[in-house]
Amino acid sequence: MKFYNLKENEEQVSFSGAVKQGLGRNQGLFFPETIPQFENIEKLLALPMVERSVEVLHSFVSEDLTKAQLTEIVTDAFNFPAQIQPINEKRAILELFHGPTLAFKDFGARFMARCLQAFSGDKMVTILTATSGDTGAAVAHAFHGIENIRVVIMYPKGKISLLQEKMFTTLGGNIETIAIDGDFDDCQALVKQSFDDQELKDTIGLNSANSINISRLLAQICYYFEAVAQLYRQQGKAALDNIVFSVPSGNFGNLTAGLFAKAMGLPIKRFIAATNANDTVPRYLQTGEWSPNQTVATMSNAMDVSNPNNWPRVEHMLKSGIVDKDCVSSVSIDEEQTQMTMIALAKLGYISEPHAAVAYKALQYNASDEEFGVFLGTAHPAKFKEVVESTLGQPIGLPKELAECATETILSVDQNNDFTVLRKYLLEKA
Repeated sequence: MKFYNLKENEEQVSFSGAVKQGLGRNQGLFFPETIPQFENIEKLLALPMVERSVEVLHSFVSEDLTKAQLTEIVTDAFNFPAQIQPINEKRAILELFHGPTLAFKDFGARFMARCLQAFSGDKMVTILTATSGDTGAAVAHAFHGIENIRVVIMYPKGKISLLQEKMFTTLGGNIETIAIDGDFDDCQALVKQSFDDQELKDTIGLNSANSINISRLLAQICYYFEAVAQLYRQQGKAALDNIVFSVPSGNFGNLTAGLFAKAMGLPIKRFIAATNANDTVPRYLQTGEWSPNQTVATMSNAMDVSNPNNWPRVEHMLKSGIVDKDCVSSVSIDEEQTQMTMIALAKLGYISEPHAAVAYKALQYNASDEEFGVFLGTAHPAKFKEVVESTLGQPIGLPKELAECATETILSVDQNNDFTVLRKYLLEKA
C-alpha cells in the first residue's frame, strides 16, 4: 500500500518511506491510499489482541513487512494490556496507561521504534519531536539505547508536570531533551521548520515521532478494536450497537486512529472530541472558521494545543466521506468542570487524572442514556500527582515507574524559541 501527501497528492511513498520520512513535502501529512475493510468483525473481535492487531495492521504494511515480521514487532510493542473498566452500567473507561511510561502513547511509540529499527539499518537517524507531556516519555523509553538513533525531544519549559518531565529528561545516552521558552505550539512549529530545511534533514537524517508519523497512528487503531472486543465478550452482540467514544483531544492523533478503526468496519456509532479551554476544534465545528487562539495552560496540559497537527487527517476523512461527517462532535470543558468531574468520579470509586475527567464530562454533556459511552484514560493519575491530590484532598501512591525516576537529575538544556539556535544545536551535536 502507498501513502500519499495530503498537501501534494503526487508524492507517494511506501509504509517504510512514510515511517522514515515522517512528514511529506510542504509539511504534508501522509495518508493511506485505501483503508482496508473487515466484513466479519465478530470473528476479528474474538481473536487475542496481538493476533487481531496483526490482522488489522497487515494490509497497511505488507509491502515492507512480512506477517511474521509484523507479528514479532507487535508482540514486542504491545506487551501490556488496554483495559476496559466499568464506571456504571452505561459508562466505562478504556485504560491505556499500563505500559512502561504509564501513558497511551506507549502503544504508538513502541510500534514506531521497532518499525524504524527494522527499516533504518546502519543509517544514522535523528528523531526530533515535540511533547506536551506524555509523548516525550513514551518516545524516550521506546528508543532509549537503540543504536544509530539519536532522539531530541523539545517541550515547553515549566508547562508540564514535574513527574512527566522526569520520565524523559533523566535518561541520557541517545536521548537529548530541550526545554523551550514557549508553549507546545511553539515547539511543534520548530519541528515543522526543521522539516522544511532540506540541508538539515539530509545532514542529520531527520525524522519525527510525533503523531504526525503514520506508524504511531496505525498502532493506536488497535486499542479501539481491543476495547470493542472486550465489550463484545462482556455484553455480547448487543454491545456493538450504540458505542460512543469520548476522546481527550490535543493533537488529535487519538481521534484520527479511532476514525480509521470506524472506517475499517469497527462498530463505533460516533466520537466526541473532548478538549480543554484550547477549543479551536469545537469552535470550528460550530462556526466553520478555523481560528486558533493563543494556547492556554491548563491542568490537562497534554491537551494544551491550539493548532492540532492531525486535524488535516480528520478533516480529510470527514470531507471525503471516508467516515460520516456527523459522527464527530466536539465539546470544550473548563478547569472548574474538570476538577468537579475528578471529584465526582472519585465518589464513584474511580481515581482519575484531568484528561480522562475532561473526556468523561464531555460524555455527560453529549451522550444519551441509550448509548454506551467509553472515555479514554490516557495517563496514570500519579503522573499528575500534585493536581490529583490537591483536587481530591487525598494522597495517591507512586507506581514504581515514577518512583524510580522521581529523584533523578533533569538533564535538559534550555533554549529560546528560535529556530536558528535549534538548528545550530542539532548540527553541532550530530
